Amino acid sequence: MSPTARKRLGRVALNTAGVAVFLFAVFPVYWMVATAFKPNNEIFTTDFIPFPLDPTFEHVERVFTRGVAGHSIWRYLLNSMIVSLGAVLVGAVIALLAATAVARFRFRFRTSFLILLLIVQMIPSEALLIPLFLMVRRLGLYDQLLGLVVINIALTLPFSVWMLRTFVAAVPKELEEAAWIDGAGRTATFWKVLFPLVAPGLVATSIFAFITAWNEFVFALTLINDSGNFTMPRALTFFIGQRSTDWGAIMAASTLMTIPVMVFFLLVQRRMVSGLVAGAVKG
Repeated sequence: MSPTARKRLGRVALNTAGVAVFLFAVFPVYWMVATAFKPNNEIFTTDFIPFPLDPTFEHVERVFTRGVAGHSIWRYLLNSMIVSLGAVLVGAVIALLAATAVARFRFRFRTSFLILLLIVQMIPSEALLIPLFLMVRRLGLYDQLLGLVVINIALTLPFSVWMLRTFVAAVPKELEEAAWIDGAGRTATFWKVLFPLVAPGLVATSIFAFITAWNEFVFALTLINDSGNFTMPRALTFFIGQRSTDWGAIMAASTLMTIPVMVFFLLVQRRMVSGLVAGAVKG
């Protein structure tokens, strides 16, 4: 086989593998959206129905008009948005400052601190459920959205600090020294020199934090008892009964739940891609 034919065969194999991975990842999302518009007789059948034969808006209308647990579905979307954006905004500031300190300053136990970040990231969140529950209750944040914001910051902060440290370390220190020579203070250097260069990395970590907080369920189930403060993952459990499950309503609400994440990703996808590539340059 000639080298040209070998390269062409390798390209075809890679493209085929890429398409297979794409279909494998997208199929559950497609099935969720398709099920949201299927009538019950097409949902509860043993036949494989790839798309709605008799599309209906019954499930979508029921989710929007009847709501969940006595509240509008928009109430739960707003709660999820408050928790997610709160965790992203506050966590991004803390992570950026911590990553800058770790990357730029040499202090005692610096390596131990970085290793500790990895160890904390490896601990399952379920193992932290009881101590975090006791902490939130003692702080008086039980059954409040602020408690979920604090928990999600704690869950996403180790990864955010570790990832942002790579972006800060990739920025040449000579740029900051040049700004100091020109008369800029440390604060001005941080915001005008360092921050614009690490902004793509900040966007990438913010996407991770947003998706983690948006999909978080275990702590929302444990720490929130008032139905008015439920997030979307917690509200979906009301469609699951002891004797039956309203799969059509679950799929309709889940489809609605994915829209904000997709919009958020589309708005920042360019900076995310550039940020991931830039972060891979230097460790």
